[in-house]
Amino acid sequence: MGKVKGRMDESILVCVYYGPNGERLIRRGHQMASAMDCPLYILTVDPRPLDDMDADKSDYIDRWRELADQLEADEFIVRDNESRPTAKVIKQVAHDRNVTQIIIGQTAQSRWEEITKGSFMNVLLREITFVDFHVVSVARSIKHDVEGLFEKGLRAYLTDDGEGFRITFNYTKDARFEGIFFKETGTDFNNGIFKFMHDGKMCQVRITDDRVEDPSLVSCKIDV
Repeated sequence: MGKVKGRMDESILVCVYYGPNGERLIRRGHQMASAMDCPLYILTVDPRPLDDMDADKSDYIDRWRELADQLEADEFIVRDNESRPTAKVIKQVAHDRNVTQIIIGQTAQSRWEEITKGSFMNVLLREITFVDFHVVSVARSIKHDVEGLFEKGLRAYLTDDGEGFRITFNYTKDARFEGIFFKETGTDFNNGIFKFMHDGKMCQVRITDDRVEDPSLVSCKIDV
């Protein structure tokens, strides 16, 4: 991921949180990095481990990772299971990679936990004094309302029973794939999305009444 850059005295870090504005921020960072011919890093921070994220947030990470690869960013950084304040994580990443400019969305601060203790931007300015900040205005009206449609992800397996694939929650010798199952809320049946790794790719398939709805509809994204 990433080409050798001509200018190493500058580098850009894009901070993204969950929502449709993340792609816009990444593309803005790519424009700046391309114009300056300098390294581009993309960072997302979450206090929960990846396995505990819901389907919506997990999908955002997959899409950002794919976009980072397409744009040849130097590194896509996921800091999950973080107990430290987000601003301190950003500070460490920026210091370790000699970042000189940070891009963040204007309304993203309301999505970070620190906002309850004051302005997140002010926290960043106090913590990180060695960089320039670029605050990108994003529309508050843009929302992604699928949060709450799925329960917390559970480790599960796809088992071949001779008639197709069935989801189970205990490992057996017939298990073909191991992954995370996100069950739809408000249903007594195992309906939802199963995400798993296969041949170096992140894949997902629809589950209906314990069974893979249509194996031909499996969608995969290269995981780099």
